[in-house]
Amino acid sequence: MPRNSGAGYGCPHGDPGMPDSRETPQESRQDPSVGTSQENSKTRALHQPSSLTDGQPLSKESLNHALEFSVPEKVPKAQWDTPEEALWTTRADGQVRLRIDPGCAQPPYTVHRMFYEALDKYGDLRALGFKRQDKWEHISYSQYYLLSRRAAKGFLKLGLERAHSVAILGFNSPDWFFSAVGTVFAGGIVTGIYTTSSPEACQYIAHDCRANVIVVDTQKQLEKILKIWKQLPHLKAVVIYKESPPNKMSHVYTMEEFMELGNEVPEEALDAIIDAQQPNQCCVLVYTSGTTGNPKGVMLSQDNITWTARYGSQAGDIQPAEVQQEVVVSYLPLSHIAAQIYDLWTGIQWGAQVCFAEPDALKGSLVNTLREVEPTSHMGVPRVWEKIMERIQEAAAQSGFIRRKMLLWAMSVTLEQNLTCAGSDLKPFTTRLADYLVLAKVRQALGFAKCQKSFYGAAPMTAETQHFFLGLNMRLYAGYGLSETSGPHFMSSPYNYRLYSSGKVVPGCRVKLVNQDAEGIGEICLWGRTVFMGYLNMEDKTCEAIDEEGWLRTGDAGRLDADGFLYITGRLKELIITAGGENVPPLPIEEAVKTELPIISNAMLIGDQRKFLSMLLTLKCTLDPETSDPTDNLTEQAVEFCQRVGSRATTVSEIVGRKDEAVYQAIEEGIRRVNMNAAARPYHIQKWVILERDFSISGGELGPTMKLKRLTVLEKYKDIIDSFYQEQTM
Repeated sequence: MPRNSGAGYGCPHGDPGMPDSRETPQESRQDPSVGTSQENSKTRALHQPSSLTDGQPLSKESLNHALEFSVPEKVPKAQWDTPEEALWTTRADGQVRLRIDPGCAQPPYTVHRMFYEALDKYGDLRALGFKRQDKWEHISYSQYYLLSRRAAKGFLKLGLERAHSVAILGFNSPDWFFSAVGTVFAGGIVTGIYTTSSPEACQYIAHDCRANVIVVDTQKQLEKILKIWKQLPHLKAVVIYKESPPNKMSHVYTMEEFMELGNEVPEEALDAIIDAQQPNQCCVLVYTSGTTGNPKGVMLSQDNITWTARYGSQAGDIQPAEVQQEVVVSYLPLSHIAAQIYDLWTGIQWGAQVCFAEPDALKGSLVNTLREVEPTSHMGVPRVWEKIMERIQEAAAQSGFIRRKMLLWAMSVTLEQNLTCAGSDLKPFTTRLADYLVLAKVRQALGFAKCQKSFYGAAPMTAETQHFFLGLNMRLYAGYGLSETSGPHFMSSPYNYRLYSSGKVVPGCRVKLVNQDAEGIGEICLWGRTVFMGYLNMEDKTCEAIDEEGWLRTGDAGRLDADGFLYITGRLKELIITAGGENVPPLPIEEAVKTELPIISNAMLIGDQRKFLSMLLTLKCTLDPETSDPTDNLTEQAVEFCQRVGSRATTVSEIVGRKDEAVYQAIEEGIRRVNMNAAARPYHIQKWVILERDFSISGGELGPTMKLKRLTVLEKYKDIIDSFYQEQTM
């Protein structure tokens, strides 16, 4: 059973407010623009339609009579900084001391206050865009706020208790957003669950977070919950928002029924709950996907959310709507911190317009949404950018000779310019001509004609992919952080960019590297307002992650250059230590193989406690449009590679099943070239194998954000790996 431990007094702390004085904060700037208006809520008489899915679009006119503002009453300053509070807790109802840096000492505030202040500035602007019957409809910030309040009252009516959770199991939609915001308004904790989760995984999370209500989108997700309901003692109701259940069930409500329930709760009751909230209380739980053992519940405070939404996004050059309304497409899982911060909370902070993709976005429809919406900023995990790259390569391969040559010419001159004169705004005539004639049309076809900022995070990005988009005159800006840092702790931006780096530390945050080697590579440790409250019900894991001064040990290895740019070199736990005692970081070698051999999709280095290094390889193949699972068919780029080396293969099985001599010889030569550039012989790849199927989420080799699950791969292909080393001893 999970332990219900107290606040973090088990680990001794020094001064709980500041880290070691020897650490110098990175350059930061204070934002004086935040007002000090009181946070008492606005009383509403709510008579608008009950749901987004009832066939009646919400109009501003239907809500005007509801926007009668009450005069805010003076609220005493919240006592969030009482000295006895520790830097961490493992209790859902715990409170923590905030890590406030004097260089960026923005007073803490709650999610409701963030929305309240945004409402005054952005109330009439479009907040959420969604498609209904092939037509785009929009919800204003005023409507969004009112729907969130109605959801909050609905949760209270269903029995949501303070510091208990509302778990949301569904694809991105306006319903996800106002359910999440409504949960916080009602004093609960938002807990996202990946839609790909098994019933057993749903049970673990819903039980651990003490979910009183679970919100699902489809009958398929409802059936998962019905299977496990008896094992969830805290669960009181389920709400379904995209489909209606075929039969009426006790304690299962459609979104329309749920929103109507809120009418029975007085506005004053909700206001009292909102006014009692503190910035240093938990409002979001993010469960790590967990490569070993059960996932950990990362507790994020209201201050974690509001501070990161403000300063993390500022570091990425996200604009407030009064300067330029940002338009973003929401499609990545909101149960992951990157999407939740970027789409949901940052959207409220700056008045962005968030448009929702279709559930099959990653199966091919995302480009259609991007073309229709034309976002001003866009975020994708590396695999998303790789899929866009592969789509362009396939289209180029099928186009006429002249068009293909034009694209290759335009990309080559642009890439050269962007690599040699990265910081220059003055472009040579040839580069400008290439952009005008060719590249601007490619970006428009992708939906990026108005996109000024393209971000990636959550996993490493290959040099090949970064170079490809530089050739399209698109910089991909990296962010670095964890669920435990509320998302971004480092950010790149148009004004803060260096190729292959993760940018600079967000103002008000700190970094130090511990146990550095001769090359300056050490474990990355982080401190600041982004750092989480603790792991729910896991005191031992929390103590392992946070030291006595409040520094978070990330487990990632990296180095800082002279200008403060961070470069990630790998995971400490992924570091391979050979039987001869050599420390080998796998990422650089894996990336070198993929760069040298464009037919390779995934390369995983093996060799921990072994006499030499070996490697598992997979080939680039097309994905099934329905399931996103890898097929047997090679991509156009992979077929082109085969033709170049003298093979006629078009499928993975042709190459692996027949041990295609031309392809195997080409891969052997590529591995040899990688070995020639290795620092020493212990870094040489001595054996390798091509697997019959590419890595995938369904296969278990990749996590929900397409991150490689190395331990799973080691177990799944144990027999193949063992055969490498058994042969050596015979």
